[in-house]
Amino acid sequence: MAKVLGKKPVKNLWDEICAEFESASAPFVVGSGGDQESVATELSQYDASKHSPVFYGHMVAKIPVDTSVIDDFKPEHSHPAFLGHAVVHKFIRPLSPPTSSTIPLPDPKTCSPIEYLEHYIFPVLLPGMFELLKAAKAEKCFERKWTKFNACDFLTEWLFNRNPKRSDEEFTQFFEIPFVKSWLVIYPRAPIALSLLLSDEEAAIIIQSFWRGYQVRCMPEVHELREWQKELREEKEGYSKKISEFWTKQACKVGVDMETDTPEEFTGVFLGNLEERMESEKEMKADDKLSLKLDFCLQI
Repeated sequence: MAKVLGKKPVKNLWDEICAEFESASAPFVVGSGGDQESVATELSQYDASKHSPVFYGHMVAKIPVDTSVIDDFKPEHSHPAFLGHAVVHKFIRPLSPPTSSTIPLPDPKTCSPIEYLEHYIFPVLLPGMFELLKAAKAEKCFERKWTKFNACDFLTEWLFNRNPKRSDEEFTQFFEIPFVKSWLVIYPRAPIALSLLLSDEEAAIIIQSFWRGYQVRCMPEVHELREWQKELREEKEGYSKKISEFWTKQACKVGVDMETDTPEEFTGVFLGNLEERMESEKEMKADDKLSLKLDFCLQI
């Protein structure tokens, strides 16, 4: 039976007449009898010394249970501010296993493979693997397909520098380790691509400078100037080729004249060739100055 805690009304004559009328009416009339047909209720007078103000005006029924409900109930979690939230308990780390100083190490020559791994390999290797994952994350190995980071090189360097026998020595880079040097002499490595060696900032500067240069070269006036420079260079190369062919022919003629002509005639031919050569060199210098001026204008 459910109880409703509240103020018990005082019955008057009208309520008694209505109750007699309801009892005399047909029992199958829909809506007659209120809620007394579905749930048996009892109206109790509220008493502050016996009841809690939380139940005032509510219909409550005590449910029998086998266990105590107070054990799992936490009043600090019943505050309205916790609506829509779940209380997450902090994970408590288990106690660390006993150190190797408390447990005697097994004999490495007679112990089983599992004992050898647990006592001699994993205590040294696992810290290195942890540092390896941190370095791989710093090098963005989990974000890119190709990187310059080599996990075997890092682990070799870390283990070599953490060797207890080298505790008093300075840090040694991977390529400065003696056995690594001797190994690379026999088996040299291929060079690493420049795209892997550059940082993000350096690569961005190179790409942006190339793109800006490409946009400038696509301008119509710059393209026309570059075409004119190309024609000038081709023409200049043609002149140098003609001059070299000319001097080759002159050298052949001089060789023939040395056998047949007199020394006076040979001297005249040589002086004439010298004057022509000086004039051609002046023309070449003028062309060089012009090309230098054009290059300087383009750079500005």
